[in-house]
Amino acid sequence: MRLSHQSPVHALPSLPRTLNSILWGSVLSVALAVHALGQVNVTTYHNDTLRTGQNIHETTLTTSLVQESTFGKLFTQPVDGQIYAEPLVLANLKIPGKGVHTVVYVATENDSVFAFDGNSNTGSNANPLWQVSFINPAKGITTVPSSDLGTDAIYPQIGITGTPVIDPTNGTLYVVAATKENGTYVQRLHALDVTSGAEKFGGPVVIQAKVKGTGAGSSKGYMAFDPFRSNQRPGLLLLNGSIFITWASHGLEDEFTYHGWVIGYNETTLKQDAAYCLTANGTQGGVWQSGGAPAADTLGNIYFMSGNGTFDANTGGQDFGMSYVKMATTGAFKVVDYFTPYNEASESGQDLDLGSGGALLLPYQNGAAHPYLGIGAGKDGVMYVVDRTDMGHFNASGNQQIVESIPNAFAGHGIYSAPGYWQGNLYFWAPSDSLRIFQLVSGLVSTTPIAIGSTVFGSPGATPVISSNSTSNGIDSSGRLFHWDASGVACARCAHGGRTVQQQPGGNTGCGGTGDQVHPTDGGQWKGLCADRE
Repeated sequence: MRLSHQSPVHALPSLPRTLNSILWGSVLSVALAVHALGQVNVTTYHNDTLRTGQNIHETTLTTSLVQESTFGKLFTQPVDGQIYAEPLVLANLKIPGKGVHTVVYVATENDSVFAFDGNSNTGSNANPLWQVSFINPAKGITTVPSSDLGTDAIYPQIGITGTPVIDPTNGTLYVVAATKENGTYVQRLHALDVTSGAEKFGGPVVIQAKVKGTGAGSSKGYMAFDPFRSNQRPGLLLLNGSIFITWASHGLEDEFTYHGWVIGYNETTLKQDAAYCLTANGTQGGVWQSGGAPAADTLGNIYFMSGNGTFDANTGGQDFGMSYVKMATTGAFKVVDYFTPYNEASESGQDLDLGSGGALLLPYQNGAAHPYLGIGAGKDGVMYVVDRTDMGHFNASGNQQIVESIPNAFAGHGIYSAPGYWQGNLYFWAPSDSLRIFQLVSGLVSTTPIAIGSTVFGSPGATPVISSNSTSNGIDSSGRLFHWDASGVACARCAHGGRTVQQQPGGNTGCGGTGDQVHPTDGGQWKGLCADRE
């Protein structure tokens, strides 16, 4: 990831510098009332830890019901800053003194977390159910000014960027906030009570880490986490009682040193239980994935893709820039497998990050030679399909050791988002391109799309997300309040009055088509809880 002074991340237009609102898109009011009984919790980025984007418990919306004339914005709520994190949802939650609500949680770059009622903004619900702020300007505690970093990739301030994660079993929302405190830069992990916003478990905790390493910026054989230059862009991952957090940079890496980091904290003690620098003996290798959270399998392994940076694992080193990485979280916290493209050095030099897209793990593929698959694509427009049990490592002569390497999969476009998956179909949406649907047959991805949409989105494209009633009525929802029949018939269902409204379950679609990507949410009652600028 590379950008120049005062240039937005990914060379995308900068975000509008106005107040944001949260928007709820809906179908008919009758459908809303009926469907409120079957709302679905959204507790993590893209709905599940495989990062499929599926909500397969949609019992009301159908491909015939979602029409332009009946589907649109229901209401808005004002917030105090830019929204980069995906809103999260808990249904049927009792708020002390305020009754039972479907609660929507929104985090902003002004270091605030809001809890709104998801069904109404009238009466007592005109105000947040609760709101917390992590700044106190009177005491010198503010967000981080973008000008301090020399870039307006996130403008005008940096506060909460990565999507939080909720553990509904203990009623806690975990979120990372960046602050500037009388000249000192700090990042903290907060654990908030979902019913009140109160801090839990003795939190928050200051994020600090140090590992052995001799790379750029190291001192006396150790590499320390830098809370100033480290950009906590990806969503958080909750896995087996630990919160895993990843970082990249705010850009300007040709001028300032940075490293990719993965750090884990026990979710009930908030004690650090894991820390790993991806380029401890080199440089760069950030994990940003356009906001996509690391994925996880049922064995406790986590997966992500890194960007430009040092790669030397093939010669006995421990640096994993430009790689699709698998890390074990049981026993020693370490890289246990990886795939790195044969041309990683050339692509790293050209700023063609592998890690500009999000990692996707597919459900078990019955009858396939490789039933455990991982999917990824980045700026070079190549779709990589890897066997998660044997990812392929590095082959200097080509990528033939992996399951598939599909060049020019997106008609010359790169990927700045996460793909979606449903019923054997893969959904990608590159910038300046249309929705492309690929099909899986016997564990292999079609080398060309089985369907291509007719609507073109500009930068940064969109993250397709799918709602269905189990295996029927699949609806792909991708930014700007458009819907497609997810079975592969690429037909626009709705574009509400030109209003830019994002769809769910939780991908990176640029609300308003500007700047970096914001994550939409589908709580089972709405299509399109999102950030917009009014």
